[in-house]
Amino acid sequence: MFIEIKGIKKHFGEGDSRVDVLNGIDIELEKGEFCVLLGPSGSGKSTLLNIIGGIDSADSGYIVVDGEKIDKMSEKELTQYRRKHLGYVFQMYNLIPDLSVRENIEVGAYLSDNPLDVDDLLKTLGLFEHQKKLPNQLSGGQQQRTAIGRAIVKNPDILLCDEPTGALDYNTSKEILKLIEDVNKKYGNTVIMVTHNDAIKNMADRVVKLRDGVIRKNYVNDVKISATELDW
Repeated sequence: MFIEIKGIKKHFGEGDSRVDVLNGIDIELEKGEFCVLLGPSGSGKSTLLNIIGGIDSADSGYIVVDGEKIDKMSEKELTQYRRKHLGYVFQMYNLIPDLSVRENIEVGAYLSDNPLDVDDLLKTLGLFEHQKKLPNQLSGGQQQRTAIGRAIVKNPDILLCDEPTGALDYNTSKEILKLIEDVNKKYGNTVIMVTHNDAIKNMADRVVKLRDGVIRKNYVNDVKISATELDW
């Protein structure tokens, strides 16, 4: 088992304003698995992603990644965990505006002991001919491709994607989902993607449906379809 998530609980606020966001989450993932966390706004999926990412901490329960318990880590060890294991893709691209496409991706490479080849990655991302452009010269889809490149150039074990197509139109969304699918196949990263788009579940290996901080369904797709065949 590559990732074990056990008994995760999380609340925000106290007294009358207390909200229980996660109410005992159990998930197990194999290395290289593509998992979609699906649920409406407020279901706790982004909070869970942030806890897996070491950005937030749980009230109780634990997460083990490749034999390491992340709740027992010091701040320094957590930083190393994020550097070593994680690539993060957000809905907003968070690119450095005065760096080129290539330089934005190279920022991620500097964080890794074993980065991917930047030229090869630029070609996989369809950005090779745009590598000298600045973010403000790119379309939304190209900016998100650059953000994905920055996340995966580190060669992370785990790629965490928080609504990566939330700011994109239908056709561009499908292109980005196809890219994440290709990255998963080519580099073998374990992908955990948060979305409220029900159609995206059909391209995943594992689907975890959350509502009100509880897992309502957790199943493996017998037949998954390519991102290019998704429709919504």
